[in-house]
Amino acid sequence: MSTEPSLFAAARDRDLPLAHRMRPTTLDSFLGQEHLIGPGKPLRDAIERGAIGSMVFWGPPGSGKTTLARLLANHTEAAFVSFSAVTEGVPRVRQIIKEAQARRDAEGRGTILFCDEIHRFNKAQQDAFLPWVEQGVVTLIGATTENPSFELNSALLSRLRVFVLHPLEAGHIRSIVESGVERWHSETKRDPAAPPPHVTLADDALELLVRHADGDARRALNVTEAVLEHAASLSPPPTAPVAAEVVQSVLERRLPQYDKGGEEHFNIISALHKAVRGSDVEGALYWLARMIDGGEDPLYIARRVVRMASEDIGLADPRALTIALAAKDAFHFLGSPEGELAIVEAVIYLATAPKSNRVYEAWSRAQEAAREHPAEPVPLHVRNAPTGLMKELGYGKGYRYDHAEGGYAAGQEYLPEVLRGVQWYEPSEQGFEKKIGERLAWWAKVKAESSTP
Repeated sequence: MSTEPSLFAAARDRDLPLAHRMRPTTLDSFLGQEHLIGPGKPLRDAIERGAIGSMVFWGPPGSGKTTLARLLANHTEAAFVSFSAVTEGVPRVRQIIKEAQARRDAEGRGTILFCDEIHRFNKAQQDAFLPWVEQGVVTLIGATTENPSFELNSALLSRLRVFVLHPLEAGHIRSIVESGVERWHSETKRDPAAPPPHVTLADDALELLVRHADGDARRALNVTEAVLEHAASLSPPPTAPVAAEVVQSVLERRLPQYDKGGEEHFNIISALHKAVRGSDVEGALYWLARMIDGGEDPLYIARRVVRMASEDIGLADPRALTIALAAKDAFHFLGSPEGELAIVEAVIYLATAPKSNRVYEAWSRAQEAAREHPAEPVPLHVRNAPTGLMKELGYGKGYRYDHAEGGYAAGQEYLPEVLRGVQWYEPSEQGFEKKIGERLAWWAKVKAESSTP
């Protein structure tokens, strides 16, 4: 029987998307992820030695997770079975396991089970893999766009080696697009009576395609194919290179890379918080815009802004908390999109305000002291004495009314004896806290001069 592909198979291949037809078939033709498959790197070494254990590929869309899994299959004698957690379920897993057991018993041949979008299985469903991975019936290779620490159960994760894939660099995407254009021309069949269209891309069009891809090879090739088909369908086809304006007319709106329930949600709110803390107005505005554009609940952002005001500005500018709360109220009153501007105003104010985390640090120290000394008695002189018995026991004895003292600081102690002399709150030299520091220093002097014997 001939092993050459049939004309029907070739036609079917041409009907597949360009991104599918462009999948690399060798490690040397795979672009990107040099930290994993460069010479001497751990994954390449494992692949070339055929020492393939259970693993999970974690990376953004279009970074090469599925392609790497297929390349693994080319370097092993094991059967390769592909499975999607999006379209298939546990019954299919059980069927694959049964076939893998039969294959191992009859042929002594192992099975690689590739589970795409493995995070779509809940923790209980993931348990279906566990005993068979432990027994070596299957070698599991998972692919996920979500953080495995959050999405995979700990028992399964402990048996998988995690490889992290990064978005492709601009140079890689450009090379992939240029190769895609060549592949499209070589495979496109048109009317035999008409000359084949020769569509090229201008530099600005290439740059736009690369920028639009956001490191996603699949997206880059899908859009490239759409642009080429659009240009070729024109009558007559363009003779000059396709310009960026034509590409822009084909592009769909770029969807923000934001997942309200996933890791990117936490990454971006962290970036917003740290940009505010670092007094970077532009950075804070960018990450705020990413969250709003990604569909985040503005009230969630407003709550975090209130936290920033207390944690990172504190008493260096007491108005920061007032403005953050006012922004929350303004959004609640106006709604979207008008109310979003109040949150923007608060973020800009916080980013430009003097910074101090001394309130945050003082509270942490006080909490630590309360945990270390959870049962210290209240000093007698600061206890109320509403009954005669309590007065006889010394409650309130020796208390000095601070308002009756000249400096509103009578010099008496309010802490338990074991904690006397501590200083948890230390004002910074920033903004209003500088005045607080001066006031505390003056009070300390007054207290020392009028201290209780």
